[in-house]
Amino acid sequence: MTKKLAKIKYLPNNFQIIEDGDHVECAVSGKKISLDKLTYWNVELQEPYFSYKEAYEKTESVKKK
Repeated sequence: MTKKLAKIKYLPNNFQIIEDGDHVECAVSGKKISLDKLTYWNVELQEPYFSYKEAYEKTESVKKK
């Protein structure tokens, strides 16, 4: 990793790179996610997640509000 944070627009089945970089940070855990490993995100919240566990945690926390 070159350690440059990318800016991404999250779309329903894909994402668009707005500003070049090699990773994003998980919105829940803060872990770095290489763009080639990015699989989980929320289009409405425009947030990436490291794994299904973080995505689930976020979904549950939003439901409680």
